[in-house]
Amino acid sequence: MAEAIAHGGNLHEAARRYGIPYGEWLDLSTGINPHGYPVPPVPAEAWRRLPDEGDGYAACAAHYYGAPDTAHVLPVAGSQAAIRTLPTLLPRGVVGIAPLTYGEYAPAFRRAGHRVATLDISSAKLPDELTHAVVVNPNNPTAQHVPAATLLQWHAELSARGGSLIVDEAFADAMPSASLANRTDRVGLVVFRSPGKFFGLAGVRAGFVLATPTLLAGLRDALGAWTVSGPARHAVSAAFGDLEWQRDMRTQLEAQSARLAALLGAQGLSLHRTPLFAWTCDARAHALHHALARRGIWTRFFAEPASVRFGLPGPDAQWARLEHALAASMREIAATPRFDNR
Repeated sequence: MAEAIAHGGNLHEAARRYGIPYGEWLDLSTGINPHGYPVPPVPAEAWRRLPDEGDGYAACAAHYYGAPDTAHVLPVAGSQAAIRTLPTLLPRGVVGIAPLTYGEYAPAFRRAGHRVATLDISSAKLPDELTHAVVVNPNNPTAQHVPAATLLQWHAELSARGGSLIVDEAFADAMPSASLANRTDRVGLVVFRSPGKFFGLAGVRAGFVLATPTLLAGLRDALGAWTVSGPARHAVSAAFGDLEWQRDMRTQLEAQSARLAALLGAQGLSLHRTPLFAWTCDARAHALHHALARRGIWTRFFAEPASVRFGLPGPDAQWARLEHALAASMREIAATPRFDNR
C-alpha cells in the first residue's frame, strides 16, 4: 500500500471537519507568499500553441538561479513528478533524509528500491553508510539551514562513493545567497527549485531541476514532452524578469516574518523561522492547532515532534484576526487542566 503523504493547503478537509464554510477560513498551512506576483495578461498564443522549448524559458531560469548555463536546467511541472522519478535514475543505495522534512522524498526513494536512513542535518558529519542524501534547505517545516560549505563537503563525500546530494531549495528565493544552484555543474549534485512559494505562484505548477546535462537528459526522457504549460511559462518568465518586485518583496517578507515571530513570541511560543513561515515545537501544539481551527484559522500540525507551522497572513485584517484568535486559543489552553496532543 502506498504511503499517505500529508501536505498543507488541504482546506476542504478542514472545512468538512470543523463545519466552517470554505470561504471563511484563513489558510496559513502552506508557507506560500500571500502577496503573489501580479502576472501580466497571458497572450492568446500561450493557450493555443504547444509549449516551445525554444522560447527561452530555460535560459530565463538559468539566469535567475545563477546556473552554470541553460544545459543545467530542466523545467518541470512543479517538483512532484521529478521528485518521484529521480530516485529511479540513481544507483540503489542508502539515502539519508531528515526525520521531519518535506514528505515526498522518503516514499519516492523507497518505491525505487532505496533504503531510507535518518540524516541529522544539524550535524556536520555525514553517516558513512549513506550513498545519497536529501536536504531541504531551508528545511520545511523546521526552518533549519545547512551552510553551503557543509553541503559541498557532503556532496564531495557522496560523489566519491558514487552517490548524489539532492538539495531542495523551494524556500530559498527569499534568501538567494544560500543557494547551490551555481554549483550544479558538479556530478552528483541536484538542486530542486520552485517559483511557487516566493512568487506565490503555486497554482501554475512549475518547477526546475538543476543538475548535469547527463542526469537531466535521463529525467527529461522519463518525464516526457511539454511538462510545463504555455501560460505557466509566461507567468514564471515575467516573475523572473521583475528584479524590482523581487527586491521589494524580499524586504517585505523579512519584515512580515519578524512581525509573525513577535506575535507568536508574545504568547510564549519559541520558534524558528524563514521569511515565509514560522515553526514552533511545543507540547501544546495539537491543542493550539485545534483551537485555531475552531476559529477558522488553518495551520499545519506535525505529530512527531509535536509542532505547528504558520504561514504569513496577508492584509492587516488577517493579521488582526490571527492575533485575536491566537490570544483566545492560548487562554483556552491555559484554562484546560489537561490537553490532548494526539
